[in-house]
Amino acid sequence: MWDELFTALEVWGFNERYLSGFYLGRLPIEEYGFFITVPFACLFIHEVLRYFVPRDILFPYRHALTWFFLILTGVLGIYFYPRIYSSSVFFLCALLLVLQLLIFRSNWLGRFYLTYIVCMIPFTVLNGWLTGAFTEEPIVWYNNFENANLRLGTIPIEDAFYQLAYLMLIVWIYERNKLQRHSENSIN
Repeated sequence: MWDELFTALEVWGFNERYLSGFYLGRLPIEEYGFFITVPFACLFIHEVLRYFVPRDILFPYRHALTWFFLILTGVLGIYFYPRIYSSSVFFLCALLLVLQLLIFRSNWLGRFYLTYIVCMIPFTVLNGWLTGAFTEEPIVWYNNFENANLRLGTIPIEDAFYQLAYLMLIVWIYERNKLQRHSENSIN
């Protein structure tokens, strides 16, 4: 719904030159592929890291990292308030961080931050490709009146925080379901 709304509001859009031409609503079919492949790939990375890095190396720093991101996203959300993409991404990120830190007191945040750091590698390459780093024109364009107009190369800075929020939501659902299955199995 987020992508559909922001496409309708022309916060961003898609370069038809690089698309198949098939749409569901305002979104190209390729965008729906994103919603299947990215969560799968990120959860795969999450579990691979759990296997190859069995000790939660960022566990001691999980609260400090969460407070850092919470303060940063809160301040950025306020600073860029009139810009819809910036403020919505930063405030959504801050909300998810508050929920994990203060309400749910999630014990997987250290592992999550390691996953996020590793996922930023393919994210930077693929999002760079989508935003024109390796193509003649960007595949996805952004309305700079609706974002901070700060870039990591060709990538709007908000995308890195969108990745943080999106990945946190996915890992939260995954870890919660995993915990629920574990507790059901221990009862049986």
